[in-house]
Amino acid sequence: QVQLVESGGGLVQAGGSLRLSCAASGRSLGGNHIVGWFRQPPGKDREFVASMHWGGDSATYAESVKGRFTISRDFRKNTVYLQLNNLKPEDTAVYYCAAKFVKFSSYNSWGQGTQVTVSS
Repeated sequence: QVQLVESGGGLVQAGGSLRLSCAASGRSLGGNHIVGWFRQPPGKDREFVASMHWGGDSATYAESVKGRFTISRDFRKNTVYLQLNNLKPEDTAVYYCAAKFVKFSSYNSWGQGTQVTVSS
């Protein structure tokens, strides 16, 4: 199973940017994996943010982050990134990265989360 560790969260003013990283270990991510980012705002359920096929270039985004967030990956570093631009206070949440096999319906590897706080 893949172990995932997020980093890069912090406190930022509205309109600012952050880049979250998610380093994978234990098992290399491959062409049969999908990687994704989720977030859980205070007092709310966890929600989907973005995902992509590890071996491909196309990505899927939640409507609320389209045009502002970008998911990417570095094959050599076995790391997934989430670039957060033009942040809004409603983006405040704990952000989690996750991975699953393409054929699975649910993500089975999760990181511990990293806090992103956007001040107005």
